[in-house]
Amino acid sequence: MEFRHPFITNPRLTIYYGMFWVIAAAVMVLTFTFSVGIDFKIAATEAFSYFIIYPFIGASIWYVIKFTTIENNSAYRIIFAHIIAASIIVFIWMYLGIVIMKLIHPISEEWVNRGMIMRIFAGYIMYLIFVVFFYAVNYYQSFKEKVLNEGKLLSLVKEAELHALKSQINPHFLFNSLNSISSLTMSDPARAQEMVINLSQLMRYSLKHDQNEKVLFKQELENNKLYLQIEKVRFGSKLNPVFEIDESCLSAEIPNMILQPLYENAIKYGVYEATEPVEVKTVGKCREDFLQITISNPYDANITSKRGEGIGLRNIRDRLQIIYGNPYLLKMEDNKKEFTVTLTIPQKSK
Repeated sequence: MEFRHPFITNPRLTIYYGMFWVIAAAVMVLTFTFSVGIDFKIAATEAFSYFIIYPFIGASIWYVIKFTTIENNSAYRIIFAHIIAASIIVFIWMYLGIVIMKLIHPISEEWVNRGMIMRIFAGYIMYLIFVVFFYAVNYYQSFKEKVLNEGKLLSLVKEAELHALKSQINPHFLFNSLNSISSLTMSDPARAQEMVINLSQLMRYSLKHDQNEKVLFKQELENNKLYLQIEKVRFGSKLNPVFEIDESCLSAEIPNMILQPLYENAIKYGVYEATEPVEVKTVGKCREDFLQITISNPYDANITSKRGEGIGLRNIRDRLQIIYGNPYLLKMEDNKKEFTVTLTIPQKSK
């Protein structure tokens, strides 16, 4: 629990607090002087006592509230604590007020005694006003702290979810790549070596950007070209990647490792069972505040098994939901001859 006084942590509140009581004192002086006809010096001394001395002493009520919270104390204990605190504050306030009044403007004992009960009553009423004020400040601070903590918690949960989703990609890809390398070590050691080098570069990229959720589209594109080179070692001339990218889109931001599942999907359903070369085409365009990426590949509907939304595409939808709050930024079209995936990435307005 934060016990520091809000006047220390929030200078603006201190300024507003001081301005309010100075204005209240000025209004009292003017009212007593011109409406009631009280001597200006007496009116100024009274105002100083009520609206300067009391607010200064009353600032300590904050600590009474913080040490007797509703959550941790019974109602009787809270009431008792406030009665004791109010009595001490009213006594100190009255004593200082009378001393200052006697120093500035000599007054009789009869005048002091005549106004004693009214002053005591006013002191307790002002204490109640301060209690309400500081309870409101305390509630606002607690609410703000709660919102801040919830924001931090949501951020941590979001980060954990993103890391969990990313972790689904690498083992799946590694499993396929290592199987390919294993088969190539016997039939074509040179290609197996090339694949190992490319795979190490790809993994380095993945680890490098693990903590940075977004990267430039140029970086993500280069990474996926490396991925396709690895797969080309595996599939040879059957895999033919084609890129049509607007130069203006290369500086756009995109969640890292989000395109790889799309290429995995294209290879699984378009290239794996094909007997002829398959063109996996990537088109990148910038439209207003969006980066639009389209990846398409032809496939033989008679050979390819029924296509569904596998773990890769669900992974992308989940990430889009977490990052942008919209899972429908991924759209799919299937005309039984060609499968097309369109990914729309919002960009911040410059």
